[in-house]
Amino acid sequence: MPAALPSQLLFICSQNRWRSLTAERLFDGHPEVQARSAGTEPGARVRVAAGHLGWADVIFVMEKKHADRLRAKFRDELRGKALVNLRIPDDYQFQDAALVALLRERLHTYFGTDILHAP
Repeated sequence: MPAALPSQLLFICSQNRWRSLTAERLFDGHPEVQARSAGTEPGARVRVAAGHLGWADVIFVMEKKHADRLRAKFRDELRGKALVNLRIPDDYQFQDAALVALLRERLHTYFGTDILHAP
């Protein structure tokens, strides 16, 4: 894997139960990339905090509303951070095969390589 690829990825959705958690799990056991996930809503499994944003090299949101919420609450913490909207609607369950395929496709498009493939 080229050194230019980020090594700490944060995935954000609303509840951190299906989309962002599925994305995080895609990187389980990856030798060079760490992934975490969180949600924007009060009832989220893990609610996003400033520390998550500070840790991340790249922040991926599932929908525009997630980016808007992050910008409203964490404007300073987002300075200089890549914030990427994957445009994945809340139509999938945890580990849904179609969700996994869509995440892989969108990440490949963003990175220009299959970041999920361990070297």
